[in-house]
Amino acid sequence: MGLATPRAMLIDLDDTILMAGRRPAVLLQIAEEQAAALAPHTPAELAAHLEIALELFWSDPERHKVARFGIAEARRQVVRETLEGLQPALSREIADRFAERFTAIREELTQCFPGALEGLQALRRRGIKLALITNGSSATQRAKIKRFRLASYFHHIQIEGEAGFGKPEEQAYRHAMAALGVEPDETWIVGDHLEWEVAAPQRLGITAVWCDGFGRGLPPDTTITPDYIVTSLAEVDALFGSTEAEADPPVRCS
Repeated sequence: MGLATPRAMLIDLDDTILMAGRRPAVLLQIAEEQAAALAPHTPAELAAHLEIALELFWSDPERHKVARFGIAEARRQVVRETLEGLQPALSREIADRFAERFTAIREELTQCFPGALEGLQALRRRGIKLALITNGSSATQRAKIKRFRLASYFHHIQIEGEAGFGKPEEQAYRHAMAALGVEPDETWIVGDHLEWEVAAPQRLGITAVWCDGFGRGLPPDTTITPDYIVTSLAEVDALFGSTEAEADPPVRCS
């Protein structure tokens, strides 16, 4: 016996439907490829420095809001500042070569999470209205939607660069619900970002499902409690009584 299905569901794109490899692993791969140019710094040392710098950069909400409209340039700037700040410092040319390779590999690695498309299909079959709600530029996000043929799964597609607002602004959730003709108590949201897809929509009365696609678990210092935790969109469907076997059942949060 599963849960009652909501009338509508808002679904995130990046790191929920699509993944582009795990950043620390990608950084280490590039550092190993370019080890000679990065000497005397070891690949592991350099990758660790860059992971810390990128995590710090993207964790700032105001900076994130601006930089996500020019992700490649933002990465380039972070890599430049990090490599130029090392002792001994590395040149801007080396930094730019590293950043360009990083962007290229993330593009190459972009693919659907296992179970993502099957999950979307299953939710559609249940008659749930689906909205894709994603931050970022129109050109970048539309290219992904087209590349992976995602448009047909959704009744409404909402991109920050087209709408003029994005998560976690209240208007982003209300606009998507209005497009689907539903109220917060009829709506679920699924995504990987604890503020954008859990805390902010919960304040409006939306049921929030945190998608932990990389299996990291909740940060130990978080005060945010999702209503449910899954590792794929297929597990979201299983919450409503799917008959398909699950190796790892979804977690119900207390």
